[in-house]
Amino acid sequence: MKNIITQFSRLFVGVLFIISGLIKLNDPVGFSYKLAEYFSEPVFNMPFLEPLALGLAIFLVILEVVLGVMLLVGYKSKLTIWALLLLIVFFTFLTFYSAYFDVVKDCGCFGDALHLTPWESFTKDIVLLFFIVILFINKKLVKPLFSNTVTNIITFASLVLCIIMAVWVLNHNPIKDFRPYKVGTNIEKGMEIPEGAPKSVVEMIFIYKVNGVDKEFAEKDLANIPEGATFVDRKDKVITEGYVPPIHDFTMVKDDSDYKEELLKEPKLLVFVTYDLALSNPDGMKKLEGLSKNAKAKGYKVIAMTASGADEIAKAKKQYGLDFDFYFCDATALKTVERANPSIVILQNGTVIQKVHYNDTDDLKL
Repeated sequence: MKNIITQFSRLFVGVLFIISGLIKLNDPVGFSYKLAEYFSEPVFNMPFLEPLALGLAIFLVILEVVLGVMLLVGYKSKLTIWALLLLIVFFTFLTFYSAYFDVVKDCGCFGDALHLTPWESFTKDIVLLFFIVILFINKKLVKPLFSNTVTNIITFASLVLCIIMAVWVLNHNPIKDFRPYKVGTNIEKGMEIPEGAPKSVVEMIFIYKVNGVDKEFAEKDLANIPEGATFVDRKDKVITEGYVPPIHDFTMVKDDSDYKEELLKEPKLLVFVTYDLALSNPDGMKKLEGLSKNAKAKGYKVIAMTASGADEIAKAKKQYGLDFDFYFCDATALKTVERANPSIVILQNGTVIQKVHYNDTDDLKL
């Protein structure tokens, strides 16, 4: 019975680590955004690690896949199980912190393929921790499935294939797009809230300075505010999260007006997406004006979308000779549209027809 439980744990943990790792390896840039969120000031306040987020993301997802393979084939089982235990303790701490302090809404455990709430992520890690502890206690029962030579070849091959996959997706688009803006998606429909969908329950919290100290008061307690207290701020506290459409915070703002309703009706719209012009790839930016002229000659309306300010836009226009209008959209939304900076998206009446990395402009079909 002990051996059956151990081998089940081995299969369950190994397969889950491989699946989870491959999903994130399909989109390591997206996982790096999640790590950067953990490193940000409101969470762990380690902004010095944010520039390292992409490298850490790639390392962690490759480690996750390779450890899963090592466990299944029985390669250096003691080392593998120790590494799995340390990794799951680390992830369990992160997901508990996210859930308890409500700071990161989605751990990114399965990328954009499966969204888990913070408490669901923590529960998943507790289950994994339980099975890994079983493996740790019964390490001697985790034996190699093949000869040392075959086991070494499988482990090394998994590492090499993961590295090749990482290099590919970093220089092109994810192999499988799980995001809300994938090809075939109509943006306007993605923003719709179904009739009868649950609505958020929000409580207004008022902050008053009482004897030099900021104190919070619920709306029902306003009558109890001490005399002499001065108003500081008001914030909304979400009691129950309602339905959030797959696409939200999407805007096409220029000169303080949102033109998305008008632009999403364009039959031929080419959009250059560059969430941060200061961080955009220079070689990619150099291609945009040529693509713009080609598209305009074929009847396309050409625009760009960015979260950068007017100064950065003016600088980019001058530096790269760009002759098209820029529209503002939140950086997080633009990062969700496409990972490359810049990238090219073709819309037809608001529906995503094609998405192209700046390295793949030859594949653009106009």
